[in-house]
This record gives sequence, structure tokens and C-alpha cells, in this order.
Amino acid sequence: MSDLPPYPPLDPCNYDLIVVGTGVSESVLAAAASSSGSSVLHLDPNPFYGSHFASLSLPDLTSFLHSNSVSPPPPLPPPPSPPGHDLLSVDLVSRSLYSSVEISSFESEILEEHSRRFNVDLCGPRVVFCADESINLMLKSGSNNYVEFKSIDASFVGDSSGELRSVPDSRAAIFKDKSLTLLEKNQLMKFFKLVQQHLAESDDTTLKISEEDMETPFVDFLAKMRLPPKIKSIILYAIAMLDYDQDNIETYRGLLKTKEGLDQLALYIKSMGRFSNALGALIYPIYGQGELPQAFCRRAAVKGSIYVLRMPITAVLLDKASELTLDCCRLETGGYKGVRLASGQEIFSQKLILDPCITVGLESMSSLTDQQKETLQVFVPKAMSSKDKVARAICIIKGSVKTDVSNALIIYPPKSLFPEQLTAIRVLQLGSGLAVCPADMHVLYLSTLCDNDDQGKEALLSAMSTLIGLPVPENLQSDSVVENDTAEAKPTVLWRALYVQELVKGEFGGTISSAPSPDGNLNYNEIVESAVKLYEQLKGREELFKEKTSPENTAEEENDVGEDIED
Repeated sequence: MSDLPPYPPLDPCNYDLIVVGTGVSESVLAAAASSSGSSVLHLDPNPFYGSHFASLSLPDLTSFLHSNSVSPPPPLPPPPSPPGHDLLSVDLVSRSLYSSVEISSFESEILEEHSRRFNVDLCGPRVVFCADESINLMLKSGSNNYVEFKSIDASFVGDSSGELRSVPDSRAAIFKDKSLTLLEKNQLMKFFKLVQQHLAESDDTTLKISEEDMETPFVDFLAKMRLPPKIKSIILYAIAMLDYDQDNIETYRGLLKTKEGLDQLALYIKSMGRFSNALGALIYPIYGQGELPQAFCRRAAVKGSIYVLRMPITAVLLDKASELTLDCCRLETGGYKGVRLASGQEIFSQKLILDPCITVGLESMSSLTDQQKETLQVFVPKAMSSKDKVARAICIIKGSVKTDVSNALIIYPPKSLFPEQLTAIRVLQLGSGLAVCPADMHVLYLSTLCDNDDQGKEALLSAMSTLIGLPVPENLQSDSVVENDTAEAKPTVLWRALYVQELVKGEFGGTISSAPSPDGNLNYNEIVESAVKLYEQLKGREELFKEKTSPENTAEEENDVGEDIED
């Protein structure tokens, strides 16, 4: 690589764990492993932390999406192995996670003036629930010392008319909501009381939801509670944060049981009152989501992890194929030994964790022995479903989608924008108070799960057209525009990116594993679960960040996180 900086050879060259990629799960793993005493080398081919979870300036984001949406050139031939070298070098290749990238700038001069003042997330929209497992790990690890948060001001449910209805997520909010009738308010209050009684630690079975109801579809349970469609939609898609249409029994896709639905509600309810100075259930890190993996990386560095950016790995090193006879038993070798860096240096470790983009070409696999193929099984390209995708969009807008509200979450339930809308669309607006954009502007993130690129982009464009408008040249303004001056003006889009990301699950092998890509969820719980599984590959069932478990420490650190949420 011609642009690779002239790094000196790394010393030491033997580690317990090598991690490639600084995404959330990889960074949590590095921090946990180093805290437990393991030696960790943490690499990233990018010049920034966060990998696919990074927050970037507009030029860097544009460059990353374009360079990662095309197939990279084939790797150069590996250098010849030195005489007596007992290792087999298997070349690695990168695959693209992104497709159908479209980037448009409508006000180039304004954006160029402020381009470096943006911190834009690659995997938005994403927020942190106050009771999220990622917050729990930050408390246990001490990573909360490296990041600050602000509250999301409000949540709304939208439809094709452009109306945004507040999500009544507390007793006070329910009674203040003018869009609900008195009967609907009473029904919603009764439902929340039932859920809270069920979640409370009590031996009184009369306060619990029956086991039979717990196994029924959540949407049927809500119907049994006689909740009207409007209230059901708010609970399913704006509080439980479900993706797929729960009333579509024909597809039977993503259908949630009542038990799982109540778990989702429990996360929301517990998040509401965890921190006294948080306005609601949701918070967001100042300077962008990229601050979360960086916080864990900083903690790992304090515990001894070594970090090297701009350093790809080009090959995996295996034992050469041979057969050994030990005590009358024949043993075939071919196990993992280490990696070759782009600098040419060979580094060795017991375990290897890889970015989801890294794989081995089928040509390389064809010449390996069965034992070597088993070692590299995590690299074998799986037949991915065409439905494993998430469409994302980023808009820089002038103004706000809701007057007097800067940071807001908006949910468009299935079929709320057009009849063919199969999944919920999530929209997150963030303002300059979070240090993600200049004053008088907002960053708008949109996402939806999709079967294919065209379907996903069509859904996002529909949500955009409802919320925002394109700049209208003065010579094209018509009388109809003037007539609508009395209506609330839509914010104007200055810059827009549309792209589709492949969803890649983590793969867990004996010595080599791979981390997951960003998922389509709003929170980090499944990403953190992957980090826990990766840690179990390294340490067994040992608890992550076990060193910090005293109740006194936990209470003190919860106060620290609360203080880090700015009013």
C-alpha cells in the first residue's frame, strides 16, 4: 500500500488476541479482554476509530461510502516465504457492505464552508436507551468517563399527511396529549399499569400476565386489552420499536410474542427514570455515535491494549498441512497461528477477531486441506438472503422538522406512508447542541429494513418528501408556493446521501471469529450480545469487566453517567 505510513516493527509480536476493526463489538471485546489481563493488539485499516460505527466529516463520509461500495482490486502476490518457513499464508480480501450509494449536494458553497464541522454517523439512526446494556457495560468498565450524552427531546409518530403526533411515554404525557380521547387515555393508563405490575418483583400471580398470553402474538394481546389501532401502533412501533407489520399474518415475518414485547416495553420503562436529568428514555452521545467505540478503545488502551490505525492485514498464517503421529494417534495440523500486516510484518496470537468486511476468496479456499478449511470456516462466504439489508439516508437540513424541537425521534409505522410500506421507517433529527452540525442546521437520519435496494430507497424517499423539501430556485417559484406561505414551511435539504447496507451477522469459530456489521435496530443490545459471545470464545463464561462489581461503585458510576447527560 503506497499510502501506508512507515510504521516501525511492532514489539512484541505475540499476543493473546488480535482484533481487526474498531466497531462497537470489537471495541467492547478489546476493553473487556485487556481488563481481564489478556494482551491485545487492536488494528484498523482506516485512519479513524469506529469502523462502520464511525462519525465522520462530510468529505470523509463521502469518500468512505464511495470506496466501500465497489469491489476492491485483487491483492498483490504475497512475498515469498523465507527458507524454512513452516507457515502457510492465505490471502485475505475485502467485500463491500454498501450499495446503491447516491450523494447529492444542493448548497455546495454553504457546505464547503462548514464541511469539517459535521460529525455524521455511518450507521444512523441510532440512539442509546438509558437502561441499554451498552450503558451497563460503560458503567462496569469505566468507559463512561470518556463520553458525554444529551437527551432526545421528544418522540413522534408520523403519517402521510405530515402530522407528527407525540408519543405519550409517561403518565403526565398521556394526560397532556390532546390527540387522545379521555377513553383512549384511560385505556393506555390501564395497559401501562398492567405491564408495570407484571414486571414488578411480586409473588402475587394475580398481578401477572398468564403464561398462555405470554406465548401469544403481542399484537393479539394488545387487541385483547381492547386498545384502539392508534394506541396499538404507538406501542408496537414507537415504544417496542418493532420493524415489521404485526397485523400482516400472511407474511408471518418478525412476529413478536407477548413475552418479547414486554421485554421491549420493560427496556423503555426502565430507561424513563434511570437518570434524573434525562428528559426521557433516549440519549445520544455528544460528537456522534463514533464516541461510543472510541470510549471503549480508550479504556482498553489504559489497560494495555496496543492500537495501530491505517494498518490492514493482508493474510492469515496457518500451520502447513502435515500429519503428525503422537502416541499412535495421527494428528493433522493446519491451525491458526497469526496474521501478516500490510507492512509485511508477521504477528502471532492465540485468537483472531475480524471486521465483517474481511474474507477469503473461494480460489484460496480450494487449495487448502480439510483441517485448514475448518480453521477458516468463518471466512466462507455464506449465502446471504436478499432480505438481509437496511436502507439508510442522511440529510443535512436548514431548519427543523418540528418547530422548537431540536433532537427528535420520528417513527412511520408500516403502511403509514403508502400501502406497500412493509416495515417501519425511523427518522432521527439531531441539532448543533450535540456538536454534530453548525448552528441553524440539523442532521436527519433515516433507515428501514428492506428486501432489495429499490424498495428501501423508495420508502426513505417517501418519508423525506413528507418531512423536508428541496431548494426551489427563485425563477421557478410559482403562485402556489406563495399561497402556501401561511402553512408551516418544510425545512430545506442542503445535502443528502442514500445508500443500502448489507446486514452481516457475527461468526463465532474456535480460534478465528468475525464481528457483526451494524444492524437495523435503534439500540445496541444485539451488538453488545455479539461482543459477549466473542468474549466467551476467548475467556469462557467469565463475566465482562468483572473487576468492577461492587454496589457502591455501580451507584457512584450511575451518578457519573447521569452527570454526563447535559440538560
